[in-house]
Amino acid sequence: MEALEEKEAQVAAWLKKIFGDHPIPQYEVNARTTEVLYHLSERNRVRDRDVYLVTEDLKQKAKEYESEAKHLQDLLMESVNFSPASLSSTGSRYLNALVDSAVTLETKDTSLASFIPAVNDLTSDLFHTKSKNEEIKLELAKLEKNLTATLVLEKCLREDLKKAELHLCTERARVDSRLQNMDFLKAKSEEFRSGIRTAEEQLSARGMDASLSHQSLVALSEKLEELKRQTIPLKKKLESYLDLMPNPSLAQVKIEEAKRELGSQELTKT
Repeated sequence: MEALEEKEAQVAAWLKKIFGDHPIPQYEVNARTTEVLYHLSERNRVRDRDVYLVTEDLKQKAKEYESEAKHLQDLLMESVNFSPASLSSTGSRYLNALVDSAVTLETKDTSLASFIPAVNDLTSDLFHTKSKNEEIKLELAKLEKNLTATLVLEKCLREDLKKAELHLCTERARVDSRLQNMDFLKAKSEEFRSGIRTAEEQLSARGMDASLSHQSLVALSEKLEELKRQTIPLKKKLESYLDLMPNPSLAQVKIEEAKRELGSQELTKT
């Protein structure tokens, strides 16, 4: 608990330092936000310390450079009686450009031996950067192509999904309709069966012959159809005999036999 309160106090002090005279934005104070802000404050403190150390180092180096420059300037004055103040405006510009180039290239001095390697390194970095840019451009082009293909595929998939959903809805409605029709037909079929049983019971109670029931009539109808199929070849055979002319007596006998056979078949039907 004490550690949490200490962190909250440190966070509050850090926020006050960051925002200064401006009001601190409202935020929910709990263990989670306090922990996050505490870590941020610690990282900020470490960064500020590093920046301070780098700044102090740069100040120290600046002082050393100023001292070295003064020493070289004094040496130059003593040896050749030369001072930057005695240069013309053009000479001063050249000298400043030389100094700026040395600072930009981070050379230890302005000699040609220092400038050439620095320029070579800068040129090499330039070519490397250009090569890296070309690679990035190619990679970016590939990514754009893949992204376009992905977007097209996504669009096609969305359209297919919509079609599938529409087809599914249609099929579901059709199945529901068929189920309703099936239920209706089942109910009607049961109703008809019940009506047939009731009618048969009523007819049976009135003394109706069992051979006249629906089931018996269906069986007789099927038997009649079977007999009809059996008489078809006999009729064809009879027709073939009717067409015979050379021997009338023999034909008459065959006709009579066919008639008797046909008659017996028809008696069997009845």
